[in-house]
Amino acid sequence: MGAAGGEAVRRGTQGPVPAGASLRVLRGFYAGLEVPIERDWLVIGRGRTADLLLADPTLSRAHAAIGFDGAHFFVQDLGSTNGTFVNGGRRGQAALHDGDEIQIGKVVLQVALPT
Repeated sequence: MGAAGGEAVRRGTQGPVPAGASLRVLRGFYAGLEVPIERDWLVIGRGRTADLLLADPTLSRAHAAIGFDGAHFFVQDLGSTNGTFVNGGRRGQAALHDGDEIQIGKVVLQVALPT
């Protein structure tokens, strides 16, 4: 689902989040940055209210979110201008697997998930 008025729409998420999940920036200004996923809803964007703030002009203020529904991780586009891509395909929402690549704007993130 999208965002209303630029605010993230949180749906169906619940913890606890398994330890060991993380995002690593593969391409973009922040290449090499690794961030743990420690909550069940992590908003990524260039806005001050984003949980993972990446000051990249190709990102929307609240571009996408990584969610955890109690069993699986997923990525959800939050009504971004440039879209969210998983392994090269544009997706509104997609289940995530270890090693998947998420592209938001010019930033490419790789997902590391616990087994």
